[in-house]
Amino acid sequence: MSTVAITAADINKLRQMTGAGMMDCRKALTETNGDFEAAIDWLRKKGAKVAALRGDREAKEGVVIAQTTADNKTGIAVCVSCETDFVSKNADFVAFAQSIADAAIANNVKSADELNNVTINGARISDLVNDKLASIGEKIGITKFERVDADYVASYIHGANRIGVLVGMNQPAPDAGRDVAMQIAAMNPVAVDASSVPQSTIDRERDIVMEQMKADPKMAGKPEEMIAKIAEGKLNAFFKESTLLNQAFVKDNGKSVADFLKSVNADLKIIEFKRVALG
Repeated sequence: MSTVAITAADINKLRQMTGAGMMDCRKALTETNGDFEAAIDWLRKKGAKVAALRGDREAKEGVVIAQTTADNKTGIAVCVSCETDFVSKNADFVAFAQSIADAAIANNVKSADELNNVTINGARISDLVNDKLASIGEKIGITKFERVDADYVASYIHGANRIGVLVGMNQPAPDAGRDVAMQIAAMNPVAVDASSVPQSTIDRERDIVMEQMKADPKMAGKPEEMIAKIAEGKLNAFFKESTLLNQAFVKDNGKSVADFLKSVNADLKIIEFKRVALG
């Protein structure tokens, strides 16, 4: 029987599957000729500390960190997920997530893949995550990562690290940035304004409106032009409710977010935002 070459990628894959140590994973794969299922059984039989296969479990809990660089030119938001709120509320786990966010800022990270390869005290974050998985016994991982670059970025963490928001602005406005970030956390807009709504979202909402109208007996026999006009009216209502600048400002429902920004500074603009939430 030919011998399968065991690669570093194979070893890392088994580590992610089981949380076992690197040397144990190498030995298990060598002994089982690269058969992952057999390697898992080998680890269990040898009494290695193996996390149960957790691919079928959902990691809906966790910690969300949103923070900016010292100059507020860049912001990152990262979600380190776990399975239970017991773990997510643990001070050590929160500190672990914070260390990952700090590393993202310190290393100018631009993606989750890049973040996994960053080192903390000489150890890769992906390896630290695997070690944490093994020690905690829950499925954990970096499940979400967002970044915003702008002339000024505000960050906000809501609800005991359950939602993180980044707001990119065209000029410094710390208080306004925080207020807008709180708005985004609470109201979850789909885009800054109607012009920045993704076409896929517009198409989906239009399809929903049209299906609703077709199912409405009152629309039976109505001219196509009338139906189209009503549909556009419903889409405009969607834009008002679901785009940031058109939403009613949560701190003063008598004005929109756009009105609020004008009251702060006529030239103040929101360039981009990102919202990261658990689940």
